[in-house]
Amino acid sequence: MRAAITWAGDVRFVGETGSGHRIAIDGPPAFGGANTGARPMELMLLGVGACTAFDVVRILRKSRQDVVDCVAEIEAERAERDPKVFTRIHIHFRITGRGVDARKVERAVRLTAEKYCSASILLERSGVAVTHGYEISEP
Repeated sequence: MRAAITWAGDVRFVGETGSGHRIAIDGPPAFGGANTGARPMELMLLGVGACTAFDVVRILRKSRQDVVDCVAEIEAERAERDPKVFTRIHIHFRITGRGVDARKVERAVRLTAEKYCSASILLERSGVAVTHGYEISEP
């Protein structure tokens, strides 16, 4: 896996993934940013959320659950002092589907947390308290 970060002036950067996708990255105005892209720590949260949501949807589909939508809402707390690392991350899944079995959702969330999502497992092993929750609704 590879990626590249190219400076684009001030505190702006362009990230390019090994698969050829680009994303704008910018710092906050207080540090000279112009709010033209995501902050680096926001990208970390997006990565964790995408990693877990990918797993949950994949596991539910393999379990023959009729999932039509999955939203992972991520809330995080950071340390007050530098390096302002994450201290707590909560991921709440909003699953929409027809007749989705709560036990299968619980299982999918447990498996992503304990076995499959390398991003959240890495953070948890580094001392970040990572918690999960979910809700299920019909379309």
